[in-house]
Amino acid sequence: MSAPGSLTWFAQHESRLAWRDLMSMMTAGKREREKKVAGGVLIFVAVMHVIAYFAVGGVGAGIVPDVPTLIAVSTGIALSASAMLSQAMESVTRTFYTRSDLELILSSPVEAERLFAVRIGAIAVSVGAMSLLFIGPFVDVLAWRSGAQWLLAYGLIFAASLCATALAVVLTAALFQTIGPRRTRTIAQIAAAIIGGLFVIGLQMAALFSTGTMSRFAFLRSDYVAAHAPPLNSVLWWPARAALGDFSALASVLSVSFALFLLATIVYAPRFAGFALAASSVSHRGRQTMRTGWRFRVGAPAAALRTKERLLLVRDPWLMSQSLMQILYLLPPAVLLWQGYANGGNGAMVLAPVLVMAAGQLAGGLAWLTISGEDAPDLVMTAPVSPGLLLRAKIEAVMQSIAIVFLPFVGALLFLSPTLALVVVAGVSAAAASATAIQLWFRAQAKRSLFRRRHTSSRIATFSEALSSITWAATAAIAAAGSWLAIIVGAMALGILGAVWLVSPARAAR
Repeated sequence: MSAPGSLTWFAQHESRLAWRDLMSMMTAGKREREKKVAGGVLIFVAVMHVIAYFAVGGVGAGIVPDVPTLIAVSTGIALSASAMLSQAMESVTRTFYTRSDLELILSSPVEAERLFAVRIGAIAVSVGAMSLLFIGPFVDVLAWRSGAQWLLAYGLIFAASLCATALAVVLTAALFQTIGPRRTRTIAQIAAAIIGGLFVIGLQMAALFSTGTMSRFAFLRSDYVAAHAPPLNSVLWWPARAALGDFSALASVLSVSFALFLLATIVYAPRFAGFALAASSVSHRGRQTMRTGWRFRVGAPAAALRTKERLLLVRDPWLMSQSLMQILYLLPPAVLLWQGYANGGNGAMVLAPVLVMAAGQLAGGLAWLTISGEDAPDLVMTAPVSPGLLLRAKIEAVMQSIAIVFLPFVGALLFLSPTLALVVVAGVSAAAASATAIQLWFRAQAKRSLFRRRHTSSRIATFSEALSSITWAATAAIAAAGSWLAIIVGAMALGILGAVWLVSPARAAR
């Protein structure tokens, strides 16, 4: 056994907590699900390898590290690094605000900087492990089909996780020092969401302005990008060269990454104790002052309930990183719609499936928060309103939120094509209503802080919600093209919804 308070002792403590948290998130606290989860992970890895085979299996051996190849590989690395940075920022923020053991450990006779040094390392490990699940299959297929030199990409994943964690620590600490702990909890979540989608959205925006489409590949292969790319001997190509099998480039990237991570840990680990205590005081302290001029108003129960649900959605500190990404991905469609005015509406039809899919996914998350994520269900049930009125107000709050997000697109489409606007309205309404209905049928009471674990409540609800959104998006795409086959696909979507109802707990309880 390691000595209490040592780095290895804290590492063992963090590994146990991380494993328990992972198992709790995957199994929802039910031990009988462990075998199913293990089987599901194996199936996921196998499916990812199949997808990787069809995506990169045709890449031949002897790839020449020319400019187009380096651009393509560097783009993939940048996409992965942005996702890692987003996940790392969210993990660092959760370390300050959601860990209930910090006050106990900080009051014990141990050196707190050791704890936070280990915790920073644990974040790097978790970020790298999550990336391995999605990137590892592609590396395996490339190594199998194109040569073992591609296995060096695993070292690059490790280096990227170190850099992402170091940068996340620096950015989060800078937010604490500049805007304070109260605002950091929300701003850090917004920043994490923006960083996670910034590179992808930026590529799509650049493609829209240069090629007129949202195809990132067409933009990356354009002469404009090739003309403005760095020379072949630039250090900016080191990560791409490392992924292509250049051992010296990988050694350089690993050295720089480890140095940055070590520097960030040495500088900020001693400061984390103060940050954690400040964040803890914000989390447990309510509002000390009341707004002047505030007056109690009596209104209709339904209106009061809708207002309450909207306020809870706006105030939710963890909703930003979970749902803001889906809203940010609507920026390229908005630009495409704006360009449609100049092109006479050409290309606007591709907006229909994108908007419908986004509406279904966003409505699913909001519906879980309002229907299942109730922190004080007993208190709400004692209100002098019927359960039906309470539930209707929750659903109305979700649909109102969806309307606020998507009505600007509908209004713009009305000037381009009233028929297309009608298709989008019908598709968005159907997808949002279907996702809300699924969350209602598989309702499982939980705290709002468990929002990121909502998919563990029912695998059927998770997959059916995604399948429903995809089917409604396909219906909208076919309807926008003017084909009567949309009726058949729409009937399939309704059939999926009916099948989900037949196997739902709500029907079994009747």
